[in-house]
Amino acid sequence: MNTTAKSSGFQDLIEAVESLPLEDRSLLVEIVNKRIIEKRRAELVSEVMESRDAFRQGNLKRGTVEDLMKDLLD
Repeated sequence: MNTTAKSSGFQDLIEAVESLPLEDRSLLVEIVNKRIIEKRRAELVSEVMESRDAFRQGNLKRGTVEDLMKDLLD
């Protein structure tokens, strides 16, 4: 989908939301915010699991910022 079509679709969505009663708009915002939070939480859990697996496999190291800088410069 090109940028113009995306913009047009987004504008259509905005207009549809603006046509809703104020109470429904507030409810929609609340629902969308909760879903964004849930999505971010799920992504974080996935990243933590990946990091733990990488650490167990020896692909990650622990250390200080100084240790990291030393490794980057070596």
